[in-house]
Parts: sequence; structure tokens; C-alpha cells
Amino acid sequence: MAKSTMEGIRRAAGKAIGDFGLICAGDRIAVGISGGKDSMALMAVLEELRRRAPIPYQLVGVTIDPGFGDFPSEKIATFFAGRGWELYVEKSAIRLILEAKLRPGSSPCSFCARLRRGILYTVAERLGCNKVALGHHLDDFIETLLLNQFYSGTLAAMSPKMLADNGRQTVIRPLIYVAEEEIRGLLEEQGLPVFDNPCPARFEDQKRQRIKALIDELRKEIPYVKESLLNSLRNVQPRHLADPRLSGGDS
Repeated sequence: MAKSTMEGIRRAAGKAIGDFGLICAGDRIAVGISGGKDSMALMAVLEELRRRAPIPYQLVGVTIDPGFGDFPSEKIATFFAGRGWELYVEKSAIRLILEAKLRPGSSPCSFCARLRRGILYTVAERLGCNKVALGHHLDDFIETLLLNQFYSGTLAAMSPKMLADNGRQTVIRPLIYVAEEEIRGLLEEQGLPVFDNPCPARFEDQKRQRIKALIDELRKEIPYVKESLLNSLRNVQPRHLADPRLSGGDS
């Protein structure tokens, strides 16, 4: 019998949880829900894992309404209620803050992301959550790695587990081993909807699109390039890097 997409992703997420110690007994986890494919898949997978887990933990979806046009918070809430999933919707003034504070000519995406993360952490604390789960997947990890190298001159990506900026919650990313194409398959298999994002800047990330195209081109010659790039994040050899803070410099 062929393995279902959910089964494959559940095993991959379970491996990540085990490898990085992402979930413990008694955790109450705020799951960031944008309504996009990644967050909807994350919620479905974590709920599937929770039902089978040998330890108890709780999940609550958290949606941040940024105030852009017709944000689909009610549609997301209706879908969650139909699945028996808990959801909290937080109204915010992100749109107004961007209009007032954003410098002319600069992209709103990173500023908006910082605002949303700050609100998400605040809501998580209010809801008694000690962890925040985000839907970043394998492609996000390796694209961020290359974006930082090509455009910022830093050797950095994402961490599957890290302390939040507020110092109180732990951020976890259980889909680190799951490719974007697998998530698309999961949505189709499970009948998970994707809710339209009314953000006016949602198609502006041209740098990330260039990186995606580069990886797709490389896969023609190196089919396993995604896995290799991900493994590089798990196989860091500091003494072969040129950061003087790691070597202590020459005396």
C-alpha cells in the first residue's frame, strides 16, 4: 500500500521533533496561522501528531489580522471550528503602522514580519503558550541560507528551535525536513484550503524568487541539492570558516 503524503510528512516532522527536542510533555503551543499553505499544513500535521503522541500537549492557532483589506480571519475561524481546532484571532494596526513608519522606497515585508512576530509572541504569552510554532519548511531554510550569503554576506539561515525575541517563548519549526512540493501535495490530499492574502506587497520578494529559480536549475544537474544544502546546516565545521571570532585570530 502506497504511503500517504500525510504519513510521510508526519514522520518527517516527528523526526525533527525528536532530533531537536521541539515538543515536550505539557507544552502549550501557539501555531502561527496566516491562512497560507505552509501554516495550514503545519496545523494539520501537528494535530495529527498530537493525537498519536505518547505525551500530552496543547495547540492553539493564532491569526494576526494586519488590517489589509478583506483579511480572511472569519473564513479561517470557520474552517478551524469545522475541524475542531482552537483558533484565536488578534486584530492589529499593522497597516496603519506601516503607512506611518515605513521609509519611502523600502520594502514593507521585513518590517511587517517583525511587527507580526512581536504581536504573535505577545498573544502567545497572553494565551499561556510556552512555545510558538512556525510553518517554515525545507525550502525556506535553504533559500534563507543562500539569500544571506548572496545579499547580506552572512552565513546564517533559520533555527528549528530558538528563544523568541521576547526571551519568554521558544520558537519551533517542525517542518524543517519537509519540502514545499510535499506541502502542496498534503493540501490536495487532506482538502486543506488556502486563504487569499490581501497584502498589497505579497508578490514583491524578487530576491527569493531568484533563489528558487537558481535551486530549480541546479536540481537538473544535482537532484539532491536541497538535501545537501540542508545537511550543510547540520554539519557545520567552524575551524574551516574565516570568522576570526571562531579562531581567536593569530597572536
